[in-house]
Amino acid sequence: MTEREKMLAGKLYDISDPELVPLYKKAGRLCKDYNDTYLDEDEKRAAILKELVPDMGEGSGFRGPIQFDYGINTHVGKNSFANYNFTVLDCAPVTIGDDVFIGPNVTIGAPIHPMLNEERRSRYKEDGTKYDREYAKPITIKDGCWLASGVIVCGGVTIGKECVIGAGSVVTRDIPDGVFAAGNPCRVIRKITQEDSVYLKKELF
Repeated sequence: MTEREKMLAGKLYDISDPELVPLYKKAGRLCKDYNDTYLDEDEKRAAILKELVPDMGEGSGFRGPIQFDYGINTHVGKNSFANYNFTVLDCAPVTIGDDVFIGPNVTIGAPIHPMLNEERRSRYKEDGTKYDREYAKPITIKDGCWLASGVIVCGGVTIGKECVIGAGSVVTRDIPDGVFAAGNPCRVIRKITQEDSVYLKKELF
């Protein structure tokens, strides 16, 4: 297997691999280009996103600033949106469904480093190249979810359909469909029901 194949398969891989380095450097440049645009530069922003995240559905977008490790490993459905300071470390496939709302300062982090320092620490190749070995696990956020401000989603997690994840939560395990979950570590608080309808909140009208 190539290092890229190992990375996407969730195996230990070398981040300094000659195939991977140009890919994340390109993503870094595209993120910088996007972050330097103005909000009303719609065509320019759309063109950059199309190159950075080619598999993005109609009506989806990011407010910015954004930061992706690769971009090409992230797949976004239709009508999904991420607010300010969206970070996606997509060393494994990251799948975001349709109609997903993502609040500011959200991080989606697929990479995982070894627990033992002697396995985690940086090394140097004979040519002086610095590297470490890590692995990554895929992340899936299903249709209709809302991730509130400051949520962190860790590698290997699937968040079920139409969930609400409370602000500041750290999601370390799968979340079932249709629930409100919050905390560090994030846990299910309760089911979401029709009693949560905004139209029942008379003070809003």
